[in-house]
Amino acid sequence: MPPDPRRWLALTVIAVAQLMVVLDATIVNIALPSAQEALHISTADRQWIVTAYTLTFGGLLLLGGRIADFFGRKRTFLIGLLGFAGASALGGAAVNAGTLFAARGLQGLFGALLAPAALSLITVTFTEAKERAKAFGVFGGISGGGAAIGLLAGGVLTEYADWRWCLLVNIPIAVLAFAAAVPLVRESKASGDTRYDIPGAVLATAGQVALVYGFTKAATDGWSSGVTVGWLAAAVVLLGAFLFWEARTAHPLLPLRVLFDRNRGASYLVSILLGAGMLGMFLFMTFYLQQTMGWSALKSGVAYMPFSGGIIAAAIIASRLLPRTGPKVLMAVGGALATASMVWLTRLDLDSSYAVHILPSFIAMSLGMGLVFVPLSSLALSGVANHDAGVASAMVNTTQQVGGSLGTALLNTIFTTAVTGYVTGHAASAASGGGAQLLQAHAAIHGYNVAFTASAVLLAVATVVVIAMVRNPAPDRTTETTEAAPVHFG
Repeated sequence: MPPDPRRWLALTVIAVAQLMVVLDATIVNIALPSAQEALHISTADRQWIVTAYTLTFGGLLLLGGRIADFFGRKRTFLIGLLGFAGASALGGAAVNAGTLFAARGLQGLFGALLAPAALSLITVTFTEAKERAKAFGVFGGISGGGAAIGLLAGGVLTEYADWRWCLLVNIPIAVLAFAAAVPLVRESKASGDTRYDIPGAVLATAGQVALVYGFTKAATDGWSSGVTVGWLAAAVVLLGAFLFWEARTAHPLLPLRVLFDRNRGASYLVSILLGAGMLGMFLFMTFYLQQTMGWSALKSGVAYMPFSGGIIAAAIIASRLLPRTGPKVLMAVGGALATASMVWLTRLDLDSSYAVHILPSFIAMSLGMGLVFVPLSSLALSGVANHDAGVASAMVNTTQQVGGSLGTALLNTIFTTAVTGYVTGHAASAASGGGAQLLQAHAAIHGYNVAFTASAVLLAVATVVVIAMVRNPAPDRTTETTEAAPVHFG
């Protein structure tokens, strides 16, 4: 089949849709305090605004890729656009926490259809190697830049309109992309065996939800309560059943052979740990900037700009160094930088300075993450068989989202427990001094510091995994996958 003469216009449409998905992962972060206050969401439950999206998105991403291949990539892409717009409308009109959480879950579901369909459309639309590399470069740039746009747009919309517009803004974007995609994007689908692993998708997603809910219940009921232990035990059973099923079914959602390669398995584990540590940091920094420092939503969004810019700059540097150094050195240095930056954040206090205490950490963290993400994507695809390339690539995005979900839930539970313990331990002195409000402020700072310490541990473990497990693949493999694999951020 000759190249599509309108393929670059089609890429523009696909890139806009990808921007919407990436943007939605960060734009809501800035609106979290406003949404929590407007809908009377508890501190223990507020993390569901983030995790309801990331859980369904990450948990269903592999199945979404299969559906796109078998049902039709363009058709799945269009359904994903309309569904994402509808879910955004529901979230923007939410009158209670349950409706908002459900809308975010639906956004994740349709995002899990949209994102892999977009990526596979690029793969089949651009068949020439150099053109495909350019197309993937655009796709990766959108993925990285979308985080910056989302943080800034979230601040602008929350400040000058309303937090609901952080969701409603998706509607016109999705409708315009749908209208342009109908005439510009070609349909394609895989041939041959097209059976879906529905049981695998159900077990994997249910196991993740049970694990996150168990962490959430620990914040309100305690780690030793029957409800918490029951949900965590259910998570272990469900995830164990998923692995058992995947090892025996003829059409697995996740062929276990993909995980058994030493480098690939290490890259997925690192991706989970980094996702957990980084997204947890975003959650608490947003509340620190707006509630402790008293910054507006717009000012908070602008404060994140150096972080997003650093990731993009480091990703460019890593792409150039990777063929010469291999992934291990870059990932180890990046992991160490990210860990050090998180340790620096544990020094935050009520009167900390942005320029002295926050900006240096943001810069170091962003550079570290950029140095890790590019070689991580390359490592995950290095040496993979052609028929496993799709699932191996999707697993990078999946593990980041799942890690973010679990990390946000776990760190929010750690934060809530630390705050409660601090208030209980200092209640008497606060009552005698009449400083209840000051006590709450100090308790929040204590909670942030404990949560940042846990994040630093997660990032440190990721760095240790890199040093202990990652081996540089053959140079020719690294070069090939660097050119072929898109880079995902967030």
